[in-house]
Formats: sequence, structure tokens, C-alpha cells
Amino acid sequence: MVLSKATSAPGRVVSEIPLTGRDVSAQGPSGSLSLVPPSEPDSDATSLLCWVHPEWRQRFPWLAQGITGRGPEGNSGDFRLFESEGRTEAEANWRELVRLSGFPGVLHACQVHGNEILVHDRSVSGLVVESDADGHLSERAGVLMCVTVADCVPVSLVDPHRRCVAILHAGWRSAAMGILRGGVRLMVDRLETSPENLLVHLGPSICERCYEVGPEVHTALGLPEPESPTPVDLRGVLADQALNLGVLPAHVTRSSFCTRCSGSPFFSHRGGETRRQVAFLGIRPT
Repeated sequence: MVLSKATSAPGRVVSEIPLTGRDVSAQGPSGSLSLVPPSEPDSDATSLLCWVHPEWRQRFPWLAQGITGRGPEGNSGDFRLFESEGRTEAEANWRELVRLSGFPGVLHACQVHGNEILVHDRSVSGLVVESDADGHLSERAGVLMCVTVADCVPVSLVDPHRRCVAILHAGWRSAAMGILRGGVRLMVDRLETSPENLLVHLGPSICERCYEVGPEVHTALGLPEPESPTPVDLRGVLADQALNLGVLPAHVTRSSFCTRCSGSPFFSHRGGETRRQVAFLGIRPT
């Protein structure tokens, strides 16, 4: 089987590290999502397990970032809101995310595999679900933005100089429709950032060995069209797009995790699962 992927699979590989409420309570690591609120330093809450970018965790104490995965025993970790199956557990997990994050509220949207990106300039309370969109952008502290995934790529954009952030839900359709280009352009046009200052992380998603798609998908992504279904490196495609937009090669990272590979700590749609993890990004409340 021939592997079709972006020209040179750009993006430095990093491995997210897991944190639970108990970890944060015991260690208080700077820059991680505070799963235990400051008002509850002795809590042993472990109902959510999240994985964080290790370098961002150390460098940016003002940033909350990461992705949930399969939950600890007794909680699957499911965050899908728009299906009746599992909705009760998902709603409880969203409430727990709000409670443990230290943010007054979190933002999500009904994702439609498009390229619409919402700009948020007001604080929210509780869980707020917006209309159809696949991306969120803000420079406001206290706004935690979320996308749910289970093979698609969660893309995080951070400008540490301007302190503005965006998070995108990038399946192949959104990637082909230019959602990453739209996110970068919004940050440049609306928030006066510079592509050279942007950091881009391509989070846990299906890898180039597991993601076999038809020739029409390769064509839509601007890749050579194979004669038969062939795997594609979606994170490689997005990394190439970032470089073409002016993001520096050293500023592009990609997760080492595949959602589909055996033993993955994340849900996979291709693996037959209907559950979803949530990727989150936001500037901590001041």
C-alpha cells in the first residue's frame, strides 16, 4: 500500500503528558489546566483525565490547554452533546470541566465540518453552545474554547506575544475548505498578530498509517490523486498549510498520539466508537 502524505511530513513531534485532578492538587504544575480549583486544594477529583502540551505547560502559565481522553474508571470521558445516547454522562462531564477548569464558563459549537470560526470578545458563564461553527478565537481572558474530536485534528493556535488564541476542528473537509488559513487570517486581521509569532499544535488524531481515504479526498486536499483508497497524513497536510501561511517551521508541533492505533488513550470514530473527547484552549482568568 502506498502512503500519500504531505511533502515532508513537517512539524516537530511532541508527546502530550497526562494530568488528573490528583496530579494537579499534589504538584500544582505551572501552565497546566487547573483541574482542581484554588478553593479546593485538598480535592482528590480525578473524574477527568487531560493531556497537555509539555512545552506550552512550562512556557505559558497564563494558558489553559489540552485534550481529554478516555476517562478514569467509572467515567468513559465522553463529551458528545448532540446525540441522545450518552448525553447524560456527557452533560455531567461538561459541568465537571466548567467546575474544575477555574473558568467561569466554556464555549462550544455544533460542529459541521465547515470553515466557520467564531470570534469571542465577551465572557460567558457555564456551558455555552453556539450555532454551526468549527473554530473559536479570542484574546479575552477567562474564555475557555472547546472542540470535540474522535479522529479529526484539534488545531491550537497561540500568539504568546499578543496573548491571543484560537482552536479549530479540522477533519479533511474543513482542512480542504481552508479552516486553518481562515484562523490565521482572522488572527492577523482582527488581532494584529503576525504569522511568524504564531505557535501551531496539531493534537491527537488519526495518523498517516490508519487514515485510508478515497482518491477524492486526496484531490480535495491538493495531493496527487492515487488510483485507489490510500492513507493520508492529515496532520502533515495541515502542517504544510501552516508553513505556507508564514508560520515558522520551529513553531509547528504535532502530537505523537494516534486516536486509531491499538491502545490509544483517545476515542476513534474509525475505530467504531461514538464517544468524543474535548480539546480546549483559553487565556486564564485574571
